[in-house]
Amino acid sequence: QVQLVESGGGLVQPGGSLRLSCAASGSIFSIYAMGWYRQAPGRRELVAVITSGGNTNYADSVKGRFTISRDNAKNTVYLQMNSLKPDDPAVYYCNVGAFGYSGRRGDYWGQGTQVTVSS
Repeated sequence: QVQLVESGGGLVQPGGSLRLSCAASGSIFSIYAMGWYRQAPGRRELVAVITSGGNTNYADSVKGRFTISRDNAKNTVYLQMNSLKPDDPAVYYCNVGAFGYSGRRGDYWGQGTQVTVSS
C-alpha cells in the first residue's frame, strides 16, 4: 500500500505564492510519474506532471507561473505556484503512479489541500 501526504495549501493574496508538497511512502519499488490535479466547482484539470526522467508537462493556464519538481530520494513532489490568480483556487490533489515490489502498478491520490486566493 502507498500513502500520500500533502501539505502547503492555504490562503494567499492575488499575485502571491504557495508551495505544495506531497510525500509518498509505503510499499514503493519505483515511481514513474508524479503530478498535481485541481478540483474546483464544475471543473477538474491536470495542473502539472513530472516523469521519473524529469520531463514535465503543464496545463496552459499555469505555464510560466507554476513549477513542478521532485526529489526522488524522498519520493516527494512539489508544486511551486507563483503569481496566483483568482482562477487558481481549488482543492489540489497529488497523484502518483508507482510500481510496488510485487510488480503491480498502482495509481494513488493524496487527501487534497485547499488553495484560496483572495484579497
